Amino acid sequence: MKAIYPGTFDPISLGHLNIVEKAAKIFDEVILGVADYTAKENYFSFEERVELCRKSCAYIENVQVISFTGLVVDFAREQNCKLLIRGLRAVSDFEYELSLALHNVKLNADIETMFLVPSLRYMYLSSSMIRQLAELNADLKDFVPPAVAEAFKQKMHRST
Repeated sequence: MKAIYPGTFDPISLGHLNIVEKAAKIFDEVILGVADYTAKENYFSFEERVELCRKSCAYIENVQVISFTGLVVDFAREQNCKLLIRGLRAVSDFEYELSLALHNVKLNADIETMFLVPSLRYMYLSSSMIRQLAELNADLKDFVPPAVAEAFKQKMHRST
């Protein structure tokens, strides 16, 4: 069985990878779908986000990173997949994620959403917090994969 874990991954964090690892143990194939449209200003470009996800997931054999534009339900149909994975960190995530799941099933009645909870040590991670920490020169090793930490350093170096 195949599942898609969609997101903007700006940046991909250790929490995201924890969800990917869990999904990879459950499903034969996991597609990390990197969305072009984010409805917000991105720190990393679409191409950078895709490349950072590829580097970060390279060690997980049954995971492939595929970029997409448009609706995730259309991407799922193109990939012949009927299951989306979403991560839930806290009760505050649930309302938003449930709303997404309900919209997706309204757009494509064949789509199901499975929620996975990250390990306790990643429950507090958020991409927006990581971006703020990076801007303040914090050590990111406990938050993001090495490729992402290096990408932040490169961006910070270029902007100074």
